[in-house]
Amino acid sequence: MDILRQVLVHMRAGRWNEAHQLVQSDESLLSAWLHGILHIQEGDLEDAEYWYGKADRNFRNRGTLDEELDLFEAELAK
Repeated sequence: MDILRQVLVHMRAGRWNEAHQLVQSDESLLSAWLHGILHIQEGDLEDAEYWYGKADRNFRNRGTLDEELDLFEAELAK
């Protein structure tokens, strides 16, 4: 979970390369979801949809980027 928190810090700072390197080191469903959110942030929706599928989440019913980040952080806090 600490890795995913670090990924969030990099994402919010616009350090996408660092975020990508870290998120790929975790194989959890939460990591796949965050990886998808990262691709949304980058504007790469094709890869985002792939990672949402890996996370067992419905890409087409997602919220805005901010909503997804809020939902992710709430899930991470559990």
